[in-house]
Amino acid sequence: MKIQILGAGKMGSFFADVLSFDHEVAIYDPNPERMRFTYNCIRMTQASEIADFKPEILLNAATVKYTLDAFRNALPYLPETCIISDIASVKTGLKEFYEAEGRPFVSTHPMFGPTFANLGSLSSENAIIISESSYMGKIFFRDLYNRLKLNIFEYSFDEHDETIAYSLSIPFSSTLVFASVMKPQEAPGTTFKKHLDIARGLLSEDDYLLTEILFNPRTPRQLEQIRSELARLLTIIEVKDTEGMKEFLKEVRKRV
Repeated sequence: MKIQILGAGKMGSFFADVLSFDHEVAIYDPNPERMRFTYNCIRMTQASEIADFKPEILLNAATVKYTLDAFRNALPYLPETCIISDIASVKTGLKEFYEAEGRPFVSTHPMFGPTFANLGSLSSENAIIISESSYMGKIFFRDLYNRLKLNIFEYSFDEHDETIAYSLSIPFSSTLVFASVMKPQEAPGTTFKKHLDIARGLLSEDDYLLTEILFNPRTPRQLEQIRSELARLLTIIEVKDTEGMKEFLKEVRKRV
């Protein structure tokens, strides 16, 4: 199968590497330096080159800020039958875009961002396939994610946004708050160092991505839970309520 990838960042390069063993792959990025470490695939720096390749599937791996722009840049050069797809972690505007285009599409979210995941061993990682996607598109990505040994879930666009609000906005917000009050430690403990590593990894992500995830309209409801439980914990600490602390810890242990 002919597969066109848009964007030679970490995820674009990863998918080019994985797919090139079984398919004919081309990767487009206007910055040729970003394709220095891609191999076994056709490299393109002009969108017009896509027309000659005639892909059967287009995988948009551009950063979330440019996902829609990347689609619009490539669409004039695609065959009418080409399935268009994205792997964006933020689906804002994509449902409406796909409906307006009327093309076969598949939207997925591989939840193993390159910042923290071991890309060589993904059996403990997850992927979401959007249920509104076309049948053939879902078949393709389900087969791919199965070969990567990912745990696959199928959600609607709305269910995806709800899940992301919970699974990303809570740890992102907690980490950002930790980092915002952090000060240098000459002899940090193990727990502090682990939190620091997470904070550094998170802050290495694109600002636009972090902003879009936190601006998910469902995020405030999740953060209210953090604020409520933090206020409860603060009260327990202030009055040195030993029994209250025991009960709090008991509840937390049940959740994890």
